Amino acid sequence: MKPSYLIKALIFLLLLSCTQERAPRAPYTLASGVVERYSDFPSEYISARAVEVWLPDGYPGAAPYDVLYMHDGQMLFDTAFTWNRQEWCVDEVTGRLIAEGAIAPAIVVGVWNSGSGRHADYFPQKPFLSLPQHVRDSLYGLRRDAETPLFDGPLRSDAYLRFLVRELKPFIDSVYRTNAGRESTVVAGSSMGGLISLYAICEYPEVFGGAACLSTHWPGIFASENNPVPDAFVRYLGEHLPDPATHRIYFDFGTETLDAIYEPYQLRVDSLMQAKGFDSNSWITKKFPGHNHSEAAWSSRLDVPVKFVLGGRRGEI
Repeated sequence: MKPSYLIKALIFLLLLSCTQERAPRAPYTLASGVVERYSDFPSEYISARAVEVWLPDGYPGAAPYDVLYMHDGQMLFDTAFTWNRQEWCVDEVTGRLIAEGAIAPAIVVGVWNSGSGRHADYFPQKPFLSLPQHVRDSLYGLRRDAETPLFDGPLRSDAYLRFLVRELKPFIDSVYRTNAGRESTVVAGSSMGGLISLYAICEYPEVFGGAACLSTHWPGIFASENNPVPDAFVRYLGEHLPDPATHRIYFDFGTETLDAIYEPYQLRVDSLMQAKGFDSNSWITKKFPGHNHSEAAWSSRLDVPVKFVLGGRRGEI
């Protein structure tokens, strides 16, 4: 982190400490551990949003802890509080992997999405800006349905990553007993969350040592034909993928519902990964026949990416 960023982070932490009490416990029913919630985590870069921190059983007895940052944080822990009554089962899966010794002790930081602003927060900004102006304008004109635009405003994924790196991570490392280094800091998400996880490790390779990208939404929008976005993503990755000697990247996809369109795009990215020197120790792509685009599907295979980005048996998965 550059000195100016560090100074700003220290000032931010000082101000935050004056306004935030110790986080309350979230009202979740959990299989293991506890979740602490910061209901309106402030930011100079993006709108305030909830941040939740899952602490495994025994915390802080095994300190220091690795840290897994996850997007769409409201979907991680308890079906009673999710819009579709599905969840990632993060407490079940991560708690079990820690208990089995498959991964080092870790905490999970879940960052809630901003609802209608999710697409503008998660769509990688630099590939978007590489497109001609008329193409960008056409993408901004897309709609999710008759009443809802796809983007609620200009893209702000660069600002979202600045929030993660310059504000949230320093706060987490100051409040919790963490391993702050790159090798112990990973990021994960699905669909658009997969895209922003990949973008995070490319933009901040000095901060994130691993990225788990489940059901990555390579089209970026909801159209496959005459879509310039995947080409822009591949061009960006060709110039910005991190060093395979020091980073780990996981991809996967299913074969049903929205996941059914991903394989051709993923194969292009896989060829690029090979060309850039990634091998089984630094990268894996897995296909899950029969899996659809849902939290239920992602939770059923969550142990695979978590072991890969945080575990010590990466080449054996």
